[in-house]
Amino acid sequence: MPDLPSYAELPVRQGAPPASSWGLWGDDDELGCLNLLTPERSAAAAKLVTKGAVFALNLRIDRPDPPLYGRGAVRHTITGEGGNGRDDYLDNFWPQASSQWDSLRHIRHPEYGWYNGVRDEQIIAGDAGRLGIDTMARRGIAGRGVLLDVARYLAEHGRPLDCALSVIITPDDLDACADAQNVELRTGDVLLVRTGWLAWYANETTPEQRRAMSDRAVLRAPGLGPPAETAAWLWDHRVAAVAADNPALEAWPRSPDDFMHWRLIPLLGLPIGELWDVDALAADCAVDGVYEFLFTSAPLNVPGGVGSPPNALALK
Repeated sequence: MPDLPSYAELPVRQGAPPASSWGLWGDDDELGCLNLLTPERSAAAAKLVTKGAVFALNLRIDRPDPPLYGRGAVRHTITGEGGNGRDDYLDNFWPQASSQWDSLRHIRHPEYGWYNGVRDEQIIAGDAGRLGIDTMARRGIAGRGVLLDVARYLAEHGRPLDCALSVIITPDDLDACADAQNVELRTGDVLLVRTGWLAWYANETTPEQRRAMSDRAVLRAPGLGPPAETAAWLWDHRVAAVAADNPALEAWPRSPDDFMHWRLIPLLGLPIGELWDVDALAADCAVDGVYEFLFTSAPLNVPGGVGSPPNALALK
């Protein structure tokens, strides 16, 4: 495991894009920041399970309804009627329509391309492709998770988030929330951020509003930002992956001049999770004051896949 440079010291490979981690874990690396999840860190995280509480972090695959960003709605069919056995299948299943991981092939930087210099012709379906969700699936993800319940923290300090607006959650907000929760981030952590957007969407919007929000031009949501400052904060805190309960991790609509996805995925190799259901976990953390846990995730092993439901658990 190489010593990690600060964000200001990137890149480490001659000719690599500015603010990129390309080459840090080798010229052929496809895992990016997941390399920080060492066996030693996974073993240490297992010791965080003390009361046996388990929290599933996945929405139903048919939520949000209707799907956001123009994705299709899943159709579920059960077969075998009249017999002693049953089978089923899914039609129109978009792996990124509900709770999701974005793999490192989800997005390319418009100037510099894919993570670690992977070429366009290598982003193909099947075993010959690079950076697919199967790379994450074959590895598996297990380590220390940390929840920053920003929604609860800001509400308690007189700054409740308006989930109908594109409110930016800054690195200063993340630091203040961590301090209030008495939790610190360590190298290799999986960071979860609660904005409260999913609970608001489910409980405080009408069907008409939800239909309107399926249009990305209408959708509004609080989230992380500004892009450059947040990318630096995440890198310098050495997180292995980051996820939130909002549609895009960052505030939406995104900045017209920058896009945090470009900075995190193709430049830093940092996997992003979106639309995660962290409300039950957050409620438990608020009761016992413990915001760290064993985190596990088993993405779908789809050769060359772009994204996947996280199949994620938090165990305390």
